[in-house]
Amino acid sequence: MKLKFLGTGTSQGVPVIGCTCEVCTSENPKDQRLRSSVMVTTEENKKILIDCGPDFRQQMLTNHEHTVDIALITHEHNDHVIGLDDMRPLIFKSGKDVPLYCYSRVAHEIKSRFPYAFADVRYPGAPAFELHEIENKPFQVLDTEIIPVEVIHYKITVFGYKFKNLAYITDAGFISETEKEKLKNLDVLILNCIRKFDPHPAHFILPDVIKLFEELKPKKLFLTHISHHLGLHDIEDKQLPAGIHLAYDGLELNF
Repeated sequence: MKLKFLGTGTSQGVPVIGCTCEVCTSENPKDQRLRSSVMVTTEENKKILIDCGPDFRQQMLTNHEHTVDIALITHEHNDHVIGLDDMRPLIFKSGKDVPLYCYSRVAHEIKSRFPYAFADVRYPGAPAFELHEIENKPFQVLDTEIIPVEVIHYKITVFGYKFKNLAYITDAGFISETEKEKLKNLDVLILNCIRKFDPHPAHFILPDVIKLFEELKPKKLFLTHISHHLGLHDIEDKQLPAGIHLAYDGLELNF
């Protein structure tokens, strides 16, 4: 299986509009971060998208991706769902509704934001989705076992997702001891890390991530959902403890 980072930025993306800091004005492509999303390619070459934010169209074109077989949604914040309308070309081409897997709460929000996609009589050109409400239990789809990992993002629950010995978690500020059991001794753990300093009420910062790395002991840890406050990629990546890496848009992992 493969995982490609379509985007590794926060809700504002990097560069941030109007910001002239060294990260936002960097010419290094690794410092330019679209909103966080990944594409998982299964052993049967099926495509599993995790989150569909405002940069979805650009991400698909840049990475020469042409299909989405299913989408897993972590939570309902706009930087993770507002690109769903841009799935229309894929829906028109396949002639099929795109299956979305998410919490019941998130499903309700998606229906609220895209009511035209669920109307009894849809207007021509509307997207079409097949909602699957999931719980914190493993499920099988596309010949792949998917294990949800429940984390806390400020005051809401968010799903991360585990495939084989890789787990992807974004928008987390707390992981319970029970859920940590799913994350121990992985080959690859992907965690959000919004900045180096100053505690954040909804996201991990770098000291939190380093502590989790020491506790959970993955072979490799990649940071995502990165803001311009974390610093320049080429400088910060070299200063991280061995085994921890900054992800960047377009990075592909085999697992």
